[in-house]
Amino acid sequence: MKLCTGVALVGLSCTAAAIALLGFAPPVNNLPFWLRGWPGYGHNAQHTAVGGVAAQPLNQIHWQTPVDLQPQYSGNLLFVHYGTPLITPRNNVLVTVKTGQFDTYRMECRKGSTGALIWTQPLDYSLPPHGWTPSCGSTLTPNNQVVMPAAGGTVLRRNSADTAIMGVQREAFYGLANYNAAPSTYDTQVKINTPLTCDKASNVYFGFVCTGATPLNLTSGIARVDNHGNGTWVSARTVSGDNSIDQVVTNCAPALSNDGSKLYLAVRDGSNYGYMLCLDSTSLALVSKKRLKDPGSAADSHLFDDGTASPSVAPNGDVFYGVLENPFYSNHLRGWMLHMDGALSAASFPPGAFGWDDTASIFSSSLVPQYTGGAQYLILTKYNNYASTGGDGVNKIAVLDPTQTQIDPISGVTVMKEVLVKAGPTPDPGSFGPNSPNAVREWCINTAAIDPVSKCGLVNCEDGILYRWDFATNTLSQAVVLTAGIGEAYTPTAMGPDGTVYAINDAKLFACGQ
Repeated sequence: MKLCTGVALVGLSCTAAAIALLGFAPPVNNLPFWLRGWPGYGHNAQHTAVGGVAAQPLNQIHWQTPVDLQPQYSGNLLFVHYGTPLITPRNNVLVTVKTGQFDTYRMECRKGSTGALIWTQPLDYSLPPHGWTPSCGSTLTPNNQVVMPAAGGTVLRRNSADTAIMGVQREAFYGLANYNAAPSTYDTQVKINTPLTCDKASNVYFGFVCTGATPLNLTSGIARVDNHGNGTWVSARTVSGDNSIDQVVTNCAPALSNDGSKLYLAVRDGSNYGYMLCLDSTSLALVSKKRLKDPGSAADSHLFDDGTASPSVAPNGDVFYGVLENPFYSNHLRGWMLHMDGALSAASFPPGAFGWDDTASIFSSSLVPQYTGGAQYLILTKYNNYASTGGDGVNKIAVLDPTQTQIDPISGVTVMKEVLVKAGPTPDPGSFGPNSPNAVREWCINTAAIDPVSKCGLVNCEDGILYRWDFATNTLSQAVVLTAGIGEAYTPTAMGPDGTVYAINDAKLFACGQ
């Protein structure tokens, strides 16, 4: 990069020097340049949600912008999932904005430092059938393109994520000529129903649903589009080998193995039961599958489109995925964080005691200095105990050890051992009657950003406050008030290359820091 020419920044690589000149925090762990921002759901293709820099102190709100111009409130509730903000390595933020009452979107690119608008891209994407409004999830590629969901199961690929210079092409996994031959039919009958996931070669993966007949007789399944716009797809029913399977679970962002060779995602039937699939990431051929079972009853787990649980892949290749329990209420509707090996073998691992609408953040155990166990990594999950479904309302977050166990006091099931637990700080007494006097507002995260330098998690709460959870002291060491608080579907947190922390609360994106 030319920024390095003639600049004496001793000990820094060319890329690191460029970042230093722009005032960004230095990256950690020699991350590839494109991962020094926040390119997609859960940060990387494994959805581990570990950032590349130290988070700024949570002293103030730098700027804010709406992510929904017409939020549909139900009293004091928002039944909508908002897409993850994308952040380029050059510190520009891509915000997906819902502009209509129930549909219609645009992408905005804003300066991470000020929130100033750089460019706007209208999207012709429309939502699949749904209850809670699904997320509209785009992704950044290693060559700094942004790929966005579009009409008819197509995607729009914008050549530069950072500049207002136009250069957008439509790509269809079933062939652009086929789309152009019958656009209105495909627009009506084919819908992308998951966030997009990108690998290091700029291949993009997603699930889609078909609601009616198309000229190509498409059926709901999994798609792959390469960097040249060439697409392949497989039917969820066919690849699973189960004729009852209908589709990929809505909002389930596909995850890739650490070497990029395997693709993981969940599929379900009309009764909301199904499998975790492992596919070859190039051919989309089935490698293995695992029926997703309730660890307490051994019945099929519920896989609902109203959540945003997505698989996350650990450094050793193990896979974590959140499900709902069966029968309902047997675990206070907390669900389970299922733990599988990368081969999806018959091996059984203890689950986490909570999994509903949650994607596990996975980080090195060295980030918890007081931890004395032998695990290579730990996971962070929500740990709510809903008063409305039989719990005491003391809603928590937890760091869990996937290699050690304890007996869960609620279900009696052997589960992952708690390493750290932190209850919400804001009382919510009386919301569900006299049986929950110690109830607190619940954590509204579906994937929590991890700061690997300061050793903390960045977690959003329904009290309207963004918190820094310091692992070393097990305290909520910093907080910034975003809104007065609202009951909302779970939202992501993210970090920019300058350490700015991003959170969504009450239909707005907030950029927070020092």
